[in-house]
Amino acid sequence: MQRRQLLLGAGAAATAGGRLAVPALGAEPKTLIHVPQASMATLDPVWTTAVVTRNAGAMLWETLYGRDERLNARPQMVEGHTVEDNGKRWTMKLREGLLFHDGEPVRARDCVASIRRWMKRDPIGQTVEARLDALLATDDRTLVFRLNKPFASLPYALAKTQPTPVIMPERLALTDPYRQVPEIIGSGPFRWVADEYVHGSRAVFAKFERYNPRNEPVSFCAGGYRVMVDRVEWRFIPDPATASSALINGEVDWLDQPLPDLLPLLRRSRGVNVEVLDNYGTFGAMRPNCLQGPTANPAIRRVMLAATDQVACMTAAMGEDRSLFRAPVGYFLPGTPSANDAGMEAVRNRPSLTELKRMLAATGYAGERIVLMHPTDQSFYHAMTSVVAAGLREVGFNLDEQSMDWGTVVQRRASMEPLDKGGWSMFPAGFPAAEYRDPITASNVRGNGRDAWFGWPDDPEIEAMRNTWMDSTDEAEQQRLDRQIQQRAFERVPFIPLGQYLPPAAFRRNITGLLKGAVPVFWNAQKN
Repeated sequence: MQRRQLLLGAGAAATAGGRLAVPALGAEPKTLIHVPQASMATLDPVWTTAVVTRNAGAMLWETLYGRDERLNARPQMVEGHTVEDNGKRWTMKLREGLLFHDGEPVRARDCVASIRRWMKRDPIGQTVEARLDALLATDDRTLVFRLNKPFASLPYALAKTQPTPVIMPERLALTDPYRQVPEIIGSGPFRWVADEYVHGSRAVFAKFERYNPRNEPVSFCAGGYRVMVDRVEWRFIPDPATASSALINGEVDWLDQPLPDLLPLLRRSRGVNVEVLDNYGTFGAMRPNCLQGPTANPAIRRVMLAATDQVACMTAAMGEDRSLFRAPVGYFLPGTPSANDAGMEAVRNRPSLTELKRMLAATGYAGERIVLMHPTDQSFYHAMTSVVAAGLREVGFNLDEQSMDWGTVVQRRASMEPLDKGGWSMFPAGFPAAEYRDPITASNVRGNGRDAWFGWPDDPEIEAMRNTWMDSTDEAEQQRLDRQIQQRAFERVPFIPLGQYLPPAAFRRNITGLLKGAVPVFWNAQKN
């Protein structure tokens, strides 16, 4: 499906099933103008892990469960659930009044098809699918998961934010999961205004007047989504200085992630607030290729880890304000039950240059080429990669640092070819830190080989520990496994952690009600 067909082919959906939001007679429509962190090429949040698509998807679609500000899963599209057969049978009841944007009711069979499509693309979905005997719609409002093994974290998995298990009409959810859906029809509090989309310039979301919010307080992606504006308009402004000037001048209302270098100016500007809305931020990482070249050797990866200064990486990306990053970090989100100290000496006690060179020599490394993909058009990745590259060269790695745009990295990272045939050794990435709460959702700690994310680490031992963790209901045993998994990750290095960074948002002071969480959400936001 071509981008133009996907984004513009839903013109009828923009008006079907009810009129667009219309302000009261004589009143100006309340339009919130937002500048996202990047342009948008697709709106299918199952097909891609792109952050900007995830953020748009939260407006247009709902999930069966939502995460609150503390990352707990709470019923969202469902009234609740019952669990029977020793945890192997989950029955979920959809709440009344759920409508798609084309006016059709949301039915359980839509949910079944949507969850099945998501399970094919998402690592956590694949975990659920492996434990699934049947997923059934027993009537229009009831769906049943019949599992072959208990899975106590099922609601948390169904509340995932990236890739997102959104509920689509069955006819769209039956789309091949490796192709984009041909129409944008959800049941969320906003609807897509296809005929106002201008690629690379503007996207418009209108209040869905027939949306029926839960009758309870809102907390991040859980509770009652109440829309306080008529429209949300996204303006794609690639130059950060231009975007900041537009905010200062009142031409836009909200910048998702202004450059750290511009934060002092924004803080001094009259009428502008600067605040961290994403409580959890992003895990910066370097993802090594575990199939090809020198980085296939875990000993080489351990030297790369030892040569990486997390504080220097975070300072390069976020500046000197230590409140905007955490370093050093391990493989789990700080402050969560899974976070622990096992193996942390690997990132807390950086060896001397002499010791690093001795460690590298002991691996048998003989100067083989290391192909580092360096995206120069992504400010955070560019800054972190520059620090890592300097450290690796200093130790003695033969670094072939190839500058490119992020789109080229995204395309090339899928290659499993050897380095001399267009392959690669390492690239930077940013993982939603909220997903690293525990071994289930920390998907890039996994060692599931060619089924893993790009880089393909293969480690049956870490997979076995993860499976044991999922089977356990004993908190003490889970914490023991958390330590063992992190210790093993420091030995095998599925990725090199670079720190946790928390970019602030900037917004006009007449914008109130912005919710904290791990995704910028637009319900509850008011323009006064």
